[in-house]
Amino acid sequence: MKPANKGNMTGEKSGEKSGVKSGVKSGERDAMWVDWDVPIAMDDGLVLRADVFRPTGDGRHPVILTYGPYAKGLAFQDGYPSAWERMAGQHPDVTAGSTNQYQNWEVVDPEKWVPDGYACVRVDSRGCGASPGYVDPFSPRETRDFYDCIEWAARQPWCDGKVGLNGVSYYGINQWQVASLQPPHLAAICVWEGAADWYRDMTHHGGILCTFWKHWYDMQVKTVQYGLGERGPRSRVTGEPVCGAETLSEQELAANRCNFGSDILAHPLDDDYHQARSPVWEHIDVPLLTAANWGGQGLHPRGNFEGFVRPASKQKWLEVHGLEHWTEFYTDYGVTLQKRFFGHFLKGEDNGWESHPRVQLQVRRMDGFVERLENEWPIARTRWTRYHLDPDGAALTAEPVSPGRSIEYNALGDGVTFLSPPLEAETEITGPVAARLFVSSTTADVDIFAVLRLFAPDGGEAVFQGAIDPHTPIAQGWLRASHRKLDAELSREYRPYHTHDDPQPLTPGEVVQLDVELWPTSIVAPQGYRIGFTVRGKDYEYPGPSGGRLSNFKNELKGCGPFLHDDPQDRPGEVFGGSVTLHSGPGRESYLLLPVIPPIAPA
Repeated sequence: MKPANKGNMTGEKSGEKSGVKSGVKSGERDAMWVDWDVPIAMDDGLVLRADVFRPTGDGRHPVILTYGPYAKGLAFQDGYPSAWERMAGQHPDVTAGSTNQYQNWEVVDPEKWVPDGYACVRVDSRGCGASPGYVDPFSPRETRDFYDCIEWAARQPWCDGKVGLNGVSYYGINQWQVASLQPPHLAAICVWEGAADWYRDMTHHGGILCTFWKHWYDMQVKTVQYGLGERGPRSRVTGEPVCGAETLSEQELAANRCNFGSDILAHPLDDDYHQARSPVWEHIDVPLLTAANWGGQGLHPRGNFEGFVRPASKQKWLEVHGLEHWTEFYTDYGVTLQKRFFGHFLKGEDNGWESHPRVQLQVRRMDGFVERLENEWPIARTRWTRYHLDPDGAALTAEPVSPGRSIEYNALGDGVTFLSPPLEAETEITGPVAARLFVSSTTADVDIFAVLRLFAPDGGEAVFQGAIDPHTPIAQGWLRASHRKLDAELSREYRPYHTHDDPQPLTPGEVVQLDVELWPTSIVAPQGYRIGFTVRGKDYEYPGPSGGRLSNFKNELKGCGPFLHDDPQDRPGEVFGGSVTLHSGPGRESYLLLPVIPPIAPA
């Protein structure tokens, strides 16, 4: 690793030479020209701040741009040390070829992009890092800011007029939003592990409140709010305060941000609040690469798959991988794929991207992943296979149950696990998963937590390194029974789509049909293993050892990572307690629908 170049950093004169306003600190560092804290005026007069990394000289270049709240001056190593140490230790290609002085959480390393002729622009979102203003994550105000930043970048003398967006998580989610506004100079987007639907993907899984966002706001946004000034972190590169030179009181800081958790709690249905923070799929027509993580159950992958199927764009590709949430974006595998995509759409390179199959899967096996290319999603040759729930012996059977049977469980408890016979041959399950359940309750509502699992011949559960949690099950799904109403136009048997706008409370003892969406997954299950399907009344917990803790999350990792549904305000015992009965039999055919992929015959 070569040492960082600390020299050649100048002030006002260099700022003028680089085409930015006087007072901007600029200079050459590590074979890049860097402009720090460049002002970008928004349509309401507020000035945001950006760092610009670009090739030296006077040329014009395509831009890779990000806009988000994690503070552009906060190094990955300082803000997220446990994630960085794990990634750098296990994946030496991430740190190779870079000083790593400019590595930031969930955005590209400019030292790996600028040499290829890109300008990298990092904008601190309104109210975060070096940008003043009122913090309101994913709001329409933020999306408009993002639009203005794209158009600002396109007008700069060092830009050739083409802007691409590339980033993970927050820096992917808001790409769906801003692409819906169709900025004229937006040329391509790469949404790497980026959820889309603010209600279904993020805040209310199946109508059940997820507490992740309340805690995320405390741990990852408030900690880098503009105005922390001298009380906040400093840049390891410039030595300047990451959160602006101004130091505000705690009262002033609180007045400059929304009460995020309370705002989400106040909107239990998919109303205007959520829809204003979600994409308009028919407006997204830009070339796109959407990259999902099989292990991201609870946040991103649903949006990445929907983001391949539903946008109006004719030029769209899907990639799916595994490992931790932050890893593959930075590895040679991820960077190479991103550069091929942007090389074609931003630089006009004849690199074969247009003929690249539309779907690239890292199919998950017990010992790793095998790459396979497909042409569509879901995979056209899928054999949609029903496993029927038999309450007698809690079994998954190939044939429907007859006569009718039922089984009861505690509505807030561990529920019931149904097991298949041992698999007679190696079986691949890759695609969306769904379940149809017939349920009655002693109370006015029920929360269903559905978990697809895999068990070894000795009875031990097979779990995998998820995006966050090291003990992640195969797939999960959720549904609040009162939210069972389906959208007839958007629903598919393999992906039921609920309206979440018309609650229908239960009548105690009445049997109702629930169609539960489990998020897409992939696993090649070995011969002799058993498929497990658990219907329970609370979040899944891995029965083995703890997954420990990460520096940016409050909770211990017990199988679901930080994506929990444990707010008592959302799930009062008098409504969601009591007993639940699962029914199966003629007229009440409860089943699990799996996407079984037949082996490809040798040529």
